Amino acid sequence: MLQSKTRWRLAPFDLEGEARATGLARSLSLPPLVARLLVQRGYDRLETARRFLNGGTECLHDPFLLKGMKEAVERVQAAVQKGERVRIYGDYDCDGVSSTTLMTYLFTRLGLHFDYYIPHRTLEGYGLNKAALRAAADLGITLIVTVDTGISAVEEIAYANELGIDIVVTDHHEPPHQLPDAYTIVNPKQGDCEYPFKGLAGVGVAFKLAQALLDEPPVEWTDVVALGTIADLMPLTDENRVLVKLGLEQLRQTDKPGFRALAEVGGIELKSLVSTNVAFGMAPRINAAGRLEHAKQAVGLLTATDHDAAAANAFQLDLLNKQRQQIVDDIVLEAEEMWKAKCKTAEEAGKPSPSVIVLAGEGWNVGVVGIVASKFIERYYKPTLILGLDGETGKCKGSARSIEGYDLHAALTECDELLDHYGGHQAAAGMTLYKDNLAAFEERLSGLADQWLTEEDWIPKTSIDLSCKMEDATLRVREQLAQLEPFGIGNEAPKLLLTGVTLADRKSMGKESKHLKLAISGQGKMLDAVCFGNGHLTERLAHGAAIELVGELSLNEWNGQRKAQFMVSDLRVPHIQLFDRRSDGDRESADALWKQLAGSPYGDAAVLVPGPAHLDAALSSEGMLPDVPVFTYDDQAWQSRFKCEHLFVLGKPASADKLAQAIAACEGLEAVHLHYDLGRAKAVFPTREQFGQLYQLLRRECPVPVEGISKQLAQKLNAAEEVISFMLKVFTELAFIHADDKGLTQLSPVSGKKELSHSTAYRDAQRLFESNEVLSAPAKTMAEWIIAQVKHSLLHLNEGVVSS
Repeated sequence: MLQSKTRWRLAPFDLEGEARATGLARSLSLPPLVARLLVQRGYDRLETARRFLNGGTECLHDPFLLKGMKEAVERVQAAVQKGERVRIYGDYDCDGVSSTTLMTYLFTRLGLHFDYYIPHRTLEGYGLNKAALRAAADLGITLIVTVDTGISAVEEIAYANELGIDIVVTDHHEPPHQLPDAYTIVNPKQGDCEYPFKGLAGVGVAFKLAQALLDEPPVEWTDVVALGTIADLMPLTDENRVLVKLGLEQLRQTDKPGFRALAEVGGIELKSLVSTNVAFGMAPRINAAGRLEHAKQAVGLLTATDHDAAAANAFQLDLLNKQRQQIVDDIVLEAEEMWKAKCKTAEEAGKPSPSVIVLAGEGWNVGVVGIVASKFIERYYKPTLILGLDGETGKCKGSARSIEGYDLHAALTECDELLDHYGGHQAAAGMTLYKDNLAAFEERLSGLADQWLTEEDWIPKTSIDLSCKMEDATLRVREQLAQLEPFGIGNEAPKLLLTGVTLADRKSMGKESKHLKLAISGQGKMLDAVCFGNGHLTERLAHGAAIELVGELSLNEWNGQRKAQFMVSDLRVPHIQLFDRRSDGDRESADALWKQLAGSPYGDAAVLVPGPAHLDAALSSEGMLPDVPVFTYDDQAWQSRFKCEHLFVLGKPASADKLAQAIAACEGLEAVHLHYDLGRAKAVFPTREQFGQLYQLLRRECPVPVEGISKQLAQKLNAAEEVISFMLKVFTELAFIHADDKGLTQLSPVSGKKELSHSTAYRDAQRLFESNEVLSAPAKTMAEWIIAQVKHSLLHLNEGVVSS
């Protein structure tokens, strides 16, 4: 047995859904698995499924349905006609950079006299600021169009109005209670905005402004829309799906120097680019500029027209990204120590650790704290806020990441009086506050978590789309699944539960053996599976185990060959596992077992040895682990149940019944590890032929002295002395032989036919032989026997026979 890391949640799929999937599969020539996924995701009608699979620009909404769009278009057109100086005001993250880039494309095409401005993350912070507005006014700028920012800039836009600057806000963040008095606001999340899709990224809103001004969707710019939308974790549904799908097509054939250079430094093959390449290859390098230096480097790359300049710029962003990775690692280590100290303090005070992680460190780069927060979510699964602290001013700036069920924007709104500034959405947010408010801030956030979240909410969940078998894990099905791309938030790569398979092989791979590679079999087929970051499970999975895997069906291309493989995100073995380390050689070395125990944490474990002599040897063994208890078969421990997940059997078991008793006593048993000489464990029981051979020998040799008879006859028959001794006992009981008063063994007169089974000794030994035969049985038989013992013990426990 091996427990999964997360709680699996398999989406329901009823008979009606199956019927609709069958219809889609037939009408659209799809594999059943792909059709089921379409139905599962709400595309259960022929028309909606076709639209999802093949929809293009015809699926884009009218931009003028956005509140404020008409006014925004008129104001930009007026600026064109009057020759006004215009400024694009963006944000320093990837969505902001993409939005700024797209707007430069647009304003260049419109012939505007413009420039762009992105604030420095560390020196200026997020959003509009008065110093930047004053500088714009001094330059004669009369119109500022914000992208991916501005919805919360109430004071700043009021100041701009005083300076005679009109502000057109294009944004997608959650609007505050009080909206700024801008010339107009274009944001689909405004309460009275009737736009049918609320999930646009900042660059998506900028694209809609471009569509409105150009009177057609500029498909050639969807590459930057795809970059910003994917990077900002926007849902890839509805309009976003169309924009990102078109954008990926543009990127695969792009001649833009910036994107080509970005792909080259990221090792991305453009012709086969998918959304994950954008998310993990392109976006981090774009973000690195704003995190560590200035986002104008990234805008410069995306707007570059010279290939050599673009290559140099991309190289610098790649270096910044590597520097960013090291900074993140350093902050993570420091934050880990801070969190452990905070938990220890709470424990010493008799209190639970805070339900929300709030950590602030002096000198922490505020450009990367969001990444650190994400890493803490992965490790602790708690809402996390990481802040950089300015030691001189006491001001803290930070980023937050959340878990399912905890709305960060709502939580920050509840803490409004403690904050200088905040913004964001349910899953991610940014904030500014002073050090003196940190303790109250943490307490308030943790209190909200305790109030809002249930016990189950604290357990990481894995949402599974469908259960499948090996027949679904084929190259053809994987290629058909590509029709569901692009994958991302809201349209995740299908998570499948693969069942009905057994483990044929497993090995660790990669640097420091960090990763796990599996070979699984089922329905006469083999499939490779890869599980990153789980190399430590190599010795926790038994050959032949019935294993269940959750993950994604992927494509493996190597040396010109293409085949399906399964990328595992979580796994479990739902039955007791047998680790069969029996051998025909000497495997009773205690040192070898302690080395195994020391090499991998096994939780609650116990070692079972045959008797006192083995116990003494084990206790004196070099490398003995003092916290692993060692028992013999006669210990009282087996009389009641106790916690034991891993039972290690060292040396030939006293008997199968004794081993069964020990197994029954183990509560929460996950695995049994057998370490003994298989040859010694093989039960020996003489055949009828051997009984006949001995009787014929006795007829020739008798009378024979009783003393030493077993040894003497064993030598003549080349048999084990204990076997001869047992057969002589049976013959004596059946009155085939007897000892006379001179100490000699004599043949007895035979009267009638007597079966060997008439001997009590023979029957008892036969029962013991049949019982102990399992100790040397093949691994599959032994594993089935162990599982049967566990089921039997649980049955008796439920009946009150075994007390815990």
